Amino acid sequence: MKRAIVIGGSVGGLLAARVLADHCEQVTIVDRDRFPAVGEQRRGVPQGRHTHGLLAGGRRVLDELFPGISDTLITRGALDGDIIYGSRWFIEGSCLARRPSDVWGLRVSRPLLEGTIRERVVSLGNITALQDCAVEGLVESGGRVTGIRLGGASAIAADLVVDATGRGSQSPQWLEAIGYPKPEEVRAEIALGYATRLFRRRATDLDGDLAVLIPKTPNGKRGGVMLAQEGNCWTVTLYSHFGNYPTSELYGFIEFARTLPAPYIYDVICRAEPLCEGATARFPASLRRRYEKLERFPAGFLAIGDAISSFSPAYGQGMSCAALQALELRKVLAEGTGNLAGRFFAKAAKVIETPWTIVVGNDLCMSETKGPRSVKVSFINWYISKLHRAAHGDAATAEAFHRVANLLAPPPSILHPKIVIRVLKGNLCQAATALPK
Repeated sequence: MKRAIVIGGSVGGLLAARVLADHCEQVTIVDRDRFPAVGEQRRGVPQGRHTHGLLAGGRRVLDELFPGISDTLITRGALDGDIIYGSRWFIEGSCLARRPSDVWGLRVSRPLLEGTIRERVVSLGNITALQDCAVEGLVESGGRVTGIRLGGASAIAADLVVDATGRGSQSPQWLEAIGYPKPEEVRAEIALGYATRLFRRRATDLDGDLAVLIPKTPNGKRGGVMLAQEGNCWTVTLYSHFGNYPTSELYGFIEFARTLPAPYIYDVICRAEPLCEGATARFPASLRRRYEKLERFPAGFLAIGDAISSFSPAYGQGMSCAALQALELRKVLAEGTGNLAGRFFAKAAKVIETPWTIVVGNDLCMSETKGPRSVKVSFINWYISKLHRAAHGDAATAEAFHRVANLLAPPPSILHPKIVIRVLKGNLCQAATALPK
């Protein structure tokens, strides 16, 4: 291919551009923003002010696409570490057991991570960025997308166009405008509201642990996450579903933390120095566009990352999922460009299935969540609940769960007979302990 266009300079768009640079003479990233300096907030990424981290699966992909990028991020302040051993995961009434592992991620702000990736991408000789430029539609001819339409009558030609504009993607409308069907959309309505603040981190906080995760419960619907971040600070995000949302105002924020199922976050921030004003956001629904099911689709066009699926940010899997999709794009391009869309969307759907199963399946535990329920979802939720309870005292079971959550292993891995036996034993032991003497 001579020229590819990536619409959107998001993490997913940057990774797609990096992959395409190995197969195209010229790659152009088109974005409606002007890119800021590394570490500064980008106007078009309001979620950049909220807590981010890079799961182990996503980190491995980044290091494969950009050798040495983890070291660069760490030099710039990102915190390296064992996601299992250095974190407190409070689930089902207690913390999961932990032991040293190879599940290493990065605790890093979105502006630093995205800016560092962008720096590496634009340094490649065949990648350019067209900034402050809004795309209005696709140009199509003979069953193929041949470029993009900009404002007025201007257009840019390309052999391949990739939509990486995120959750607000207009691709369904663009496809309809050139005579193609929209993809089926699957939604899980979760009515999530969240707030984030930064606090000064002290060496004695959490006895040196670098993260706390307190997921919601089906009844309480409140949760929180606190991660160590560059700049010697904590980034803290508190959230709730279906009302009673946290405020960004300091006193109310701290009081909300007091109501969580575990005290770890409150115990730190009630005594910590606040570093900036807070930010709030709403996330109405997890969304998945089933491009892989379309029977008619134009050649020369793809979507990637949040433009295909976006999950509840409470689980932190979006960037890592986009990274794994970029890896699949590289694989299908290496096999040739024939039926590129069909092959890529099938691969991307398999990547998405793991976080979608985890995130949406867990959110469907709340009776208020509107979304497709099935016997499979009910069984998985029941089993994972039992797994979590067994994992309170069994580090091997806990690690099996973490490897799936970090997109290092597929969900069926926690159904391996060895893990099932550990889950059964763990729950039987707990039941025996609870019997009256």
